[in-house]
Amino acid sequence: MKPEQQYIDLYTQAEALLRAHSADPLNDLRAKAFADFERLGFPTRKQEDCKYTDVAQAFEPDYGMNFKRLQMPVNPYEVFKCDVPNMSTSLFFVVNDMFYNAAASGAVQEPVARSSSLLADQGVILGSFRDHPELVSRYLGTLADTSNDGLTAFNTAFAQDGVVLYVPRGVVLEKPIQLINILRSTVPLLVNRRVLIVLEEGAQARLLVCDHAMDEVNFLATQVVEVFVGRNATFDLYELEETHTGTTRLSNLYVRQEAGSNVLLNGMTLTCGTTRNTTRVILGGEQASLDLCGMAIADKNQHVDNRTVVDHTVPSCTSRQLYKYVLDGQATGAFAGLVLVRPGAQHTDARQTNRNLCATREARMYTQPQLEIYADDVKCSHGATVGQLDEQALFYMQQRGIPLREARLLLMFAFVGEVVDSIRLDALRDRLHHLVEKRFRGELGRCRDCKMVCR
Repeated sequence: MKPEQQYIDLYTQAEALLRAHSADPLNDLRAKAFADFERLGFPTRKQEDCKYTDVAQAFEPDYGMNFKRLQMPVNPYEVFKCDVPNMSTSLFFVVNDMFYNAAASGAVQEPVARSSSLLADQGVILGSFRDHPELVSRYLGTLADTSNDGLTAFNTAFAQDGVVLYVPRGVVLEKPIQLINILRSTVPLLVNRRVLIVLEEGAQARLLVCDHAMDEVNFLATQVVEVFVGRNATFDLYELEETHTGTTRLSNLYVRQEAGSNVLLNGMTLTCGTTRNTTRVILGGEQASLDLCGMAIADKNQHVDNRTVVDHTVPSCTSRQLYKYVLDGQATGAFAGLVLVRPGAQHTDARQTNRNLCATREARMYTQPQLEIYADDVKCSHGATVGQLDEQALFYMQQRGIPLREARLLLMFAFVGEVVDSIRLDALRDRLHHLVEKRFRGELGRCRDCKMVCR
């Protein structure tokens, strides 16, 4: 039986229960999304977009799903204890696919209440879809079209709630927002996360999203994120994955930028099982600029696949892409990036770079940079490299008393430094340098007093 069939049967049997415990904006999209999923099914390796990751295979195991929205017995403010310096963020949590309402749970702490109050005073909304149905309905599903992507259709058909961030016109958030996704279960679990982000004209915000797992069971997380960035708005989105080898993450990120907007997207995978990230950005207004960066560190049999589509629809926009992978053990990596310059999008300036380091002969990297240009007055470039550690550099460092293992670590750390340095938040950049070093030394799962599993 194809993996789609078990979910088609499940939806048919549990549709009433699913709807009864879901936010109204998602229920409004559910029927069409399910029909699209029945037609499309899961992506397979036969499709060019998914030739390096078998998405359908990820759904074959028998996972549980929390249709009744039962609360997991965990207070994330108590279990999340990272030993890196405090970044002074407004901290919020999602447990599996449910926004953690600290007030409703009775777990309100003074810093939490103060952060929430400050955001509300500025007119900023951060909460669940259930609490803001009118706002969510205006935007949800307008970028994440279910008609041509089976994974987005599946997520929309089965998601029951989500997180919305809304920043009004002209509001500048000085303090970054940190959203921690915690996977928590005693049995294999499938979660479907939704995120909606809206910045109106002239708004500015920075969001850090971190993925963690509390339990060493198998998790499958699908995620669909829609981001709307208004005229002259500035938005930074940083995604950091630190889970374990039993976790599969399938994420689709959709972004639309208006004129004069400035966006930085930076996705970093430090530990995982199987990860596939698809990022689609529409540059829809002149003078919009995009920096799209990614970094992956993988070993054992870990697999990381990033696909990007940057769509230049109007003249005079700029995009920069930089992705770097360090693969050790028998890890596999994949990168497929497309820069599309549509007719009339003159004066486009687009660059795409993918550089990769295979630290063993068993590691494998697949790269496919692409340009598709329908305008004649543009500056576009793309390139990719795959190599191994420089033997001469290793020899040189050993000659000066640096042990081989330390020399390898130093070279790998320096290789990914360019992606970390692209972060426009000093505290986060320092934190990432610290975490990357710990990752290369095999110490990422040793944060004092923290109950997360990162290996």
